[in-house]
Amino acid sequence: MALGGAVAIGVMTAIQARINGVLGVRVDDGVFAGLLSFSVGLVALSVVIACLPSARRGVARLWTGIRGHTIPFWMLLGGACGALTVSTQGVTAGVLGVSLFSVGVVAGQTVHGLVLDRIGFGPAGVVAVTPGRVLGGVLALAAVGISLSGDVLASAPLWMLLLPFAAGVGIAWQAATNGRLAQRVQSPLAATLMSFVAGTLVLALATGGSIALRGAPSALPAEPWLYVGGFLGAAYILLGALIVAQTGVLLMGLGSVLGQLVTSVVIDLLWPAAAGPALWQVIAMVLVAVASVLVALPWRRRR
Repeated sequence: MALGGAVAIGVMTAIQARINGVLGVRVDDGVFAGLLSFSVGLVALSVVIACLPSARRGVARLWTGIRGHTIPFWMLLGGACGALTVSTQGVTAGVLGVSLFSVGVVAGQTVHGLVLDRIGFGPAGVVAVTPGRVLGGVLALAAVGISLSGDVLASAPLWMLLLPFAAGVGIAWQAATNGRLAQRVQSPLAATLMSFVAGTLVLALATGGSIALRGAPSALPAEPWLYVGGFLGAAYILLGALIVAQTGVLLMGLGSVLGQLVTSVVIDLLWPAAAGPALWQVIAMVLVAVASVLVALPWRRRR
């Protein structure tokens, strides 16, 4: 069930990437698109928490821990990495396509997930680095190499290809941090709310800087579906905080690869982007990425 939740996270991440990518193009400011997405998610979470007594108690424990300095400051910063993810979606996914964006994210998640599990940073504690997990990480990186072959590097600048990798690193760290905070306050919803508060503040500051340098963004688009990304972000951050203690950071990241890449391929085939990879690259990188998940799974022999 936890692995199925990880796959669902990947599906929602891919859909959110495309929505926020289009929103970033429409307002001509990826950072401002991220702020819009986070703001919608923050409002949605606040309404849900207001309706649930257990979630309100979790928020009260969170506030008490912050005021009493019993919750470390770094546990409150998961949303900063979420802000990096959604702003990266707004800047790159509309140009690169969701498939290429997703593969860069996979690489960042895989490498950082191995490191975080090995040092015991996540709520699951120290997770042994087995040969299967290492091979899974190597195969995920091989998928990135396939995706960058051909004419992709000629059609997109290098910095735009590196941003998804940084987003993947942030997603792994955010999942581990939110999982630890959820354990501390005994409420995944309260931890998710803290993530959105921190991310919204970071994006508000970044948007202010962007407006000072580039001027005000374009007028807000009227289509309601362009603002659904915030709801999806709230859903998958909450789901990640719930399941990361059962899966570990790496396995949750690899499980999300299945949903993320398959969904991104479908999106790019139905709605291609300007700098996306060729069909053969899409097929190859998905096969290699799926193989990375399969070899990393904790298979058990039947007696």
